[in-house]
Amino acid sequence: MAELLTPEIMSWIGKTDPPLTEEISRRDIRHYSVATDQRLEKYLNGDEAPPLFHSMFFREIKRLEQLEADGHVADTLLPPLPLKRVMAGGHETTFHRPIRPGDKLTATRRLAELIEKQGRTGPLIFVIVETEITAADGEQILSERYTRILR
Repeated sequence: MAELLTPEIMSWIGKTDPPLTEEISRRDIRHYSVATDQRLEKYLNGDEAPPLFHSMFFREIKRLEQLEADGHVADTLLPPLPLKRVMAGGHETTFHRPIRPGDKLTATRRLAELIEKQGRTGPLIFVIVETEITAADGEQILSERYTRILR
């Protein structure tokens, strides 16, 4: 098997995006809760953010002309990779406390691992990214680790 992950690509491991800080409003929580058809009043009232609220809240907002042909935002955390078809490979989130209105939170993403494997139909690249979200006082709010598989 030819090595797809060159030393140059592997040198990206450990790279982080610039931290993104946002203040959470009750209205933000309510909008997300209605859009995702939440049922619990604490979410619909905006008292607490539902699980996965953070997954869309801490994304850079891009104009349409800044999107890729497939509608996604180019991920500047990742090096140019030789495989292009992307699949979800898993998601682990540890919630340390709920997100509440008034929280000023900072999210930092880090490229944790790049792994090359041989699948039944050819080579695969596993991309593992870790995200940490902390409050203004340094309190850890959540830790997340997700995997994308390229083939």
